[in-house]
Amino acid sequence: MSDQKKKPGDPLWRKTLMKWGKRFLRWSGRFQGRHSLISTTPVIANKEFSWVPQLENAYGDIREELDNLLKHPEDIPAFHQLSPDQKRISKGNNWKTFGFYVYGNRVDDNCNLCPKTAAVLDSLPGMRTAMFSILAPHYHIVPHKGPTRAVVRAHLGLKVPTDWEKVWIRVDDKILNWHEGKVMIFDDTYEHEVRNDTDETRAVLFIDIDRPMDTIGSLFNKIIIRLIQTSSYVKRPLKNMARWNKERRK
Repeated sequence: MSDQKKKPGDPLWRKTLMKWGKRFLRWSGRFQGRHSLISTTPVIANKEFSWVPQLENAYGDIREELDNLLKHPEDIPAFHQLSPDQKRISKGNNWKTFGFYVYGNRVDDNCNLCPKTAAVLDSLPGMRTAMFSILAPHYHIVPHKGPTRAVVRAHLGLKVPTDWEKVWIRVDDKILNWHEGKVMIFDDTYEHEVRNDTDETRAVLFIDIDRPMDTIGSLFNKIIIRLIQTSSYVKRPLKNMARWNKERRK
């Protein structure tokens, strides 16, 4: 084969695939916005979801299970160790994650370690992905965007630094701060970034939940979710979590 011939997996091939993938996602986001039954603004009001009080009421139990895990932080992997797709925004051990669900796939080992958290998650309608998201002091998650409007992002504040105004998330042009026991909901397809300018750790329960849609939108989102579930974006983290947990049990 000559040097001029391109092989599958060549950087040009990957760039072309990514280019068309981004175009499709931009188009699908506009389509999903037209069929959404809730706001398509960067920040979404809690009142649009009936499960918010239930999740906030479970704060004490969830926080207790998080605190037990944090006694052994070395057992919690960095985000990019599980999902290499996150290597641009997750560096070193600054952003650790403890996953319960990945696009509907249950991580039994982790759910068994935090049964009260798992029970709450199981009760949330349309819950797709959930994890403890643990951010080190003085770390900045650089601006990025989520892949699909098929879901919306919720955070339950669990461990918030005392100087809470110095730890924040920007979603589009909105700056939000976490509070322990309180939920925030946003559309992660808008550009967002996180900064912790304190000496303390910030931890939240990170959840992706199906966006309420009309009939056409719901059918479309089922296809999108299924495509994501069959991709390496989901399969690699599940495989890496299984490997990590196996090593941890030794």
